[in-house]
Amino acid sequence: MKRRSLLAAGVAALALATGGAMADGHEKVKAGFIYVGPIGDGGWNYQHDQGRLAVEAHFGDKVETIYQESVPEGADAERAITQMALQGADIIFTTSFGYMDPTNAVAAKFPDVKFEHATGYKREHPNVATYDARFYEGRAVIGHIAGHMTETNKIGYIASFPIPEVIQGINSAYLHAAKVNPDVEMVVTWVYTWFDPAKEADAARAMISQGVDVIMQHTDSTAPQAAAQEAIAAGERVFTFGQASDMSAFAPKPRIASIIDDWSPYYIKRVGQVIDGTWEQSASWGGMPEGEVVIGEITDEVPAEVKAEAEAMIAAITDGSYHPFTGPINKQDGTPWLAEGEVAEDGELLGMSFYVEGITSEIPN
Repeated sequence: MKRRSLLAAGVAALALATGGAMADGHEKVKAGFIYVGPIGDGGWNYQHDQGRLAVEAHFGDKVETIYQESVPEGADAERAITQMALQGADIIFTTSFGYMDPTNAVAAKFPDVKFEHATGYKREHPNVATYDARFYEGRAVIGHIAGHMTETNKIGYIASFPIPEVIQGINSAYLHAAKVNPDVEMVVTWVYTWFDPAKEADAARAMISQGVDVIMQHTDSTAPQAAAQEAIAAGERVFTFGQASDMSAFAPKPRIASIIDDWSPYYIKRVGQVIDGTWEQSASWGGMPEGEVVIGEITDEVPAEVKAEAEAMIAAITDGSYHPFTGPINKQDGTPWLAEGEVAEDGELLGMSFYVEGITSEIPN
């Protein structure tokens, strides 16, 4: 305890020297961001960095932001987060699931620094908050589009890691594709990475060789779009969806829509709370109603009636009249999960570890 108190005092002194926010609120707040990949990935990390830039634009000279990109999950993350705290950051956003334990470990050593961990669930110290987005809402919309757009009845999903967030997305996409196309088959490929263009491209090419003609992804690069473009150039019909950002550089083909993660509202809110002294530990899970999950342009490749149906679903999710996990839904083995009209509780979704009925592959350990 004494050692931590001395460390905290040292951090406070360093913050004075580096322009960090003090108790009187007259100094700039320094907000730090840790990214698992490059900010030029065109996807996940790019969108988080857009949120950082939105903070700068919103608060002007009241804030200073710093960031470090391409920080591997694990021991390297703990070192990077520690370094950022020592640089005088008042609040640090750690933006990948694998940063969860490192974030809490560093938070224990810097009790006066606020830590925000994206997509995690551990809040072991009062200065740690978690935040996530209801990506499954967007997956429902693109699943609906995919079910209409496939001609081979094979849709693909490039999956990162078998965690609840990703499993939610696979299930939501499949359920809504199958509602409009009962013959649809979901091909899932696990690549065990958030960002690896070579692996992502290989996964897309393998799917295309299996007859998949609509590809979704829960990985961060534009490599699947590039692989699909190669197939199109060779005379094949393949569509993709932008992931995390619009990926509009690949419009109009093969991208037919996109799920956009807009972290700006959350980042502006939380940095503002540090500025005015009202920040408290919380667990946030926003979605379409909060403006954190957005469906980008639905291109003209999508028939007008399908686009209208997708827009109606977006409106219903946004106003709360529709939840993508509404029964009747069975688990993969046929056992009932949700009865007619029953809506999944957040706790069930946050711990989701099963596929829904109709998906034939297995979730890896």
